Amino acid sequence: MKKRILITVVFVALAIGGLFSEAAACTNILVSKGASKDGSVMITYSCDGEFLPHLRYTPAKDHAPDEFIEIRGRDGKLHKIGQVPHTYAVVGLMNEFQVSIGETTFDGRKELQNPGGLLPYWTLMNLALQRAKTAREVIQVMAGLTAEYGYASTGETFSIADPNEAWIMEMIGPGPGGRGALWVARRIPDGYISAHANMSRIGEVPLHDPKNCLYAKNLISFAVKQGYYGPKSGKPFNFHRAYDPRTPEKLRYCATRVWSIFRRSAPSRHFSPDFSRG
Repeated sequence: MKKRILITVVFVALAIGGLFSEAAACTNILVSKGASKDGSVMITYSCDGEFLPHLRYTPAKDHAPDEFIEIRGRDGKLHKIGQVPHTYAVVGLMNEFQVSIGETTFDGRKELQNPGGLLPYWTLMNLALQRAKTAREVIQVMAGLTAEYGYASTGETFSIADPNEAWIMEMIGPGPGGRGALWVARRIPDGYISAHANMSRIGEVPLHDPKNCLYAKNLISFAVKQGYYGPKSGKPFNFHRAYDPRTPEKLRYCATRVWSIFRRSAPSRHFSPDFSRG
């Protein structure tokens, strides 16, 4: 039987194009090719929000050189974003190249939300699907858009997948008046699964491994400037310690869901619940 190369995205209470709502809880699972029975890359996305889900189809389209997109900012005004020459077809949160995106909100440090940023996470996801052929391109598109127009949401963890790779990307704003976003992305190693549930998942950041880890140039220097990380401590930089410090409440509410996924996926490992109990 010919091996299927497939990305499956499970949408539970999902909305696109401005109908996202603040969710009570979101959970994502990522499965690499080597961890699935038939060699498929898979991500799942549950989004527990009080809204009516629907799937929207956006056809592929060519655009004029002077075309732009209008987005309403938090200031109530319409702002223009330059359009690209061609956008890809998108259904829900998957495009014609089987590139797909899910997310969970981890919030992070409150002082880092930027009210002057233009792009919320759901707009970033939609624009990236229209502009990217691979998971790596999604990361580049989202990083580029936030650098130019600013990031408007709190901390987010994104699941990004194509037929060959699955990545986790985490992003948080630079605070009021700041530019761009602080972000890092790590590839799920082949043969592994991962999961996230409203709590930052990325810890140490391999600084010299672009095949498996990408990050903003100011990711560490910003944390040092803000006092979130001290290089003299002798400890390697850790994203979630800097930008989403753990609390007992968050461990019980968020890490417990991830623990439950892992214990069901590999019951023979007997994963302890102690960490998630806070």
